[in-house]
Amino acid sequence: MFRSVVRITSRNLNLNRRSLIPNDAVSHFPSPPSASAATLIPSLDHAHRRRFSSSKSTKSSITKTKKSEGKKSKSKGGESGAAAGAEDGEFGGSAGDDLEAGRAKRLADDEKTPSLDVGPNGRPLFTPRDVTLSKLSHKDIGSYFKFDEAALKAVLPEGLASGIEDEFKESWRPALLVRKSFLDLRDNFRRIADPPMWPSEGGVKPKKQIILDGPVKSGKSIALAMLVHWARDEGWLVLYAPKGRDWTHGGYFYKNQHTGFWDTPLQAESILKDFVKFNEPRLRELRCNVYDPIVLGEGAGVGYLKGQETMPIPEDSTLYDLVQMGINSTHAAVSVVVRLRKELSLVKDVPVLIAIDQYNNWFTFSEFEEPVTPRSCRPIHARELTTVNAFRSMMHDDMMVGAFSHSTAVGKLRKDLPDVPADARQNFHRYSLDEAEAVCYYYLRQRLVRREVFSEENWKKIYYLANGNGAEMRWLVPFMR
Repeated sequence: MFRSVVRITSRNLNLNRRSLIPNDAVSHFPSPPSASAATLIPSLDHAHRRRFSSSKSTKSSITKTKKSEGKKSKSKGGESGAAAGAEDGEFGGSAGDDLEAGRAKRLADDEKTPSLDVGPNGRPLFTPRDVTLSKLSHKDIGSYFKFDEAALKAVLPEGLASGIEDEFKESWRPALLVRKSFLDLRDNFRRIADPPMWPSEGGVKPKKQIILDGPVKSGKSIALAMLVHWARDEGWLVLYAPKGRDWTHGGYFYKNQHTGFWDTPLQAESILKDFVKFNEPRLRELRCNVYDPIVLGEGAGVGYLKGQETMPIPEDSTLYDLVQMGINSTHAAVSVVVRLRKELSLVKDVPVLIAIDQYNNWFTFSEFEEPVTPRSCRPIHARELTTVNAFRSMMHDDMMVGAFSHSTAVGKLRKDLPDVPADARQNFHRYSLDEAEAVCYYYLRQRLVRREVFSEENWKKIYYLANGNGAEMRWLVPFMR
């Protein structure tokens, strides 16, 4: 009786620990947890939040706990760690820089041996060098597509998804798995932009609005980033927000007396700056279609502009000129973002795509609060923010794709979301057995696991233990024995 009670309590404790730590923040090679559950609980002190601004909290108790544990482990495990490193060889846990240098040298030597680039059943592990994202076909499924990391960051200057950064960092190669789910997503929008060359197969009608949904670490953000990369390679005009949560957290917020929505000028300025980073040449070519004056609002920390309520738009202005108005004037930033949304719907010269990651954060409460009484505040919903309200709806004829990010822990949303078509959700699955096999062969090629211990039985154990979770598989593979 006593043993069963202890087992259940321990299990519940482990579950509580997992729920308290965001999935994206978990290291892929952590030491076994030794702190109590109480030390993992973050601080909940929000009493000093400013009335009309929001600031991110400082270092939490989690960071302090990790630092203290690290100091203790260094003092206690110095001598034993060296012995363990010698025993484990290339994958020992304490050799540090020497092991990384050794692995880098071996990987450099492996590049001279093309026979190592072989996946399951003798299939090529990598796609041919002359193949682009546009030329990928179903025969490339299960292979890895190599990126030029500098070129990738140039195409996605807004920032890379955390899943992409983690994959590149741990595997030591800028490459991603080609999955059928990405090819289906790409071909869906390709058929919309160029119907004659891509007739619908089996009578399936392409969708202009799609929500990528699925379990944690199923590859939604990676597929969205690859879609944006492909669209920009094709010459599309893409507004890409890799962190939609930032639209609802941090910075100043003011209630607009004209619209009743809440303006967030700092977020609006950031949106415009990100949009112009890659799209500047295209924006300089596109003329504005709406020339109504821009209504000025409150600036970030400076209030209203005295003696001026609107800002005129000169004739023959381009979309680049419009965006620059919002960047240069904090009073006009929010109104320019709203006007930009209207202008994107009127662009006819090039295909336009709106891609929003962490889209589910727009259907819950923001970080902001409105004072109701001297002792109470009302949480402000994301739909009440001017910028979110302008871009959230999918009830239009524009191409738009949003990806849910369950790592941000906003809670489970209902199936029928407001302002979203009923058939917009597209379920993204975790790795299948065939995909997991290709992934494990790739990690073998990148020396995350020793060849003498790699076997079909072992990689299947990894797959079933991680339940197809890509991040957990990458974390577990080095422990293969």
